[in-house]
Amino acid sequence: MELTILMPCLNEAETLEICIQKAMSFLERNNIEGEVLIADNGSTDGSQLIAGKNGARVVQVEAKGYGNALRGGIEEAKGLYIIMGDADDSYDFYNLEKYVEELRDGHDLVMGNRFKGGVEKGAMPFLHKYLGNPVLSFIGRLFFKSEIKDFHCGLRGFNTQKIKELSLRTTGMEFASEMVVKSVLFNYKVTEVPTTLKPDGRTRAPHLNTWRDGWRHLVFLLLYSPRWLFLIPSLLVMLISIVIFSVLSVNILMFNNIGVDIHTLTYLGFAIVLSYQLILFYIFSKVYAINQGLIPIRKSFLNIFKIFTLERGIVIGLFMFFTGFAYSCYLLNYWAGTEFGEIHNLSFTFRILIPSALLMLLGLQTVFGSFFLRLLGTIQHVKYIQR
Repeated sequence: MELTILMPCLNEAETLEICIQKAMSFLERNNIEGEVLIADNGSTDGSQLIAGKNGARVVQVEAKGYGNALRGGIEEAKGLYIIMGDADDSYDFYNLEKYVEELRDGHDLVMGNRFKGGVEKGAMPFLHKYLGNPVLSFIGRLFFKSEIKDFHCGLRGFNTQKIKELSLRTTGMEFASEMVVKSVLFNYKVTEVPTTLKPDGRTRAPHLNTWRDGWRHLVFLLLYSPRWLFLIPSLLVMLISIVIFSVLSVNILMFNNIGVDIHTLTYLGFAIVLSYQLILFYIFSKVYAINQGLIPIRKSFLNIFKIFTLERGIVIGLFMFFTGFAYSCYLLNYWAGTEFGEIHNLSFTFRILIPSALLMLLGLQTVFGSFFLRLLGTIQHVKYIQR
């Protein structure tokens, strides 16, 4: 069988019949061997009977959620290709030729672009059209170097086997983003075709929740891009903090009669520690994601295990710690010179104390971070790189 037209369904009795009829007409008109598959997610309005009467095959998916319904349908699909779309009559199942052409041409994922094809008046809420979709799609393109302009179009086609190989995991509406992101990360052939969107034919409210599902999409994009979540912000903060910290370690800074001194130095030390911790989080999360098969293995990244070994991490960390400890000993000796009495030159002592504590803390983080990285790295792929 060449094509499965897959529709997730949860109480779509009002519009399911017309969607199935359009899909069946498309298959017949284009002489395509295919099926219409309804992934029912627990409908109580008779949607299953409507689907059966109109010649569709129904698969019951017990686990609730848009992503669960689609993953269940994908597992049961018989087609070499799948075109999925919502069963609310907002997408045109009668005109899917462009999707089939691109799939036959070897594309692994064919996304619809509603902004190119046309969004009818009232088809998309104002916030979705001018804020949610454009912003999240822009973030997706920025984070993952994707050319897709409409990340959340519900009408899309894909190669069944290739999508199964991605091991998609999300259960809710963010499933739409996961499919695009992982296809891009694993270098699949992805393209877009114009598609239309019209107001759906239901009288009830849609299942989509604007703020909840928008937030879930954003969280997903951030979690799949530790570079933007952890690395880039922390490098920026660390660079600025180190520059100012280095200057304040020597002397006070004056800005229009306002002195910046050891109190600011303390906060900058905090910023450096936080930034360093986020950089470690970036490395840890990348290794974990590779372990779990969430992102592809990049040898350029795994080469970090050749350079920053456990032993080198321990040596570097201990060097930082004992350098800070030496400064602390100097400070203790300075205090002993006052017979352990009151220190009057607090500015001088804190310019030694804060860098000293910072170096000892970063040194210990480096040592234990190196051990944790070795723990994460004891997987087959990392062992291979280390050999």
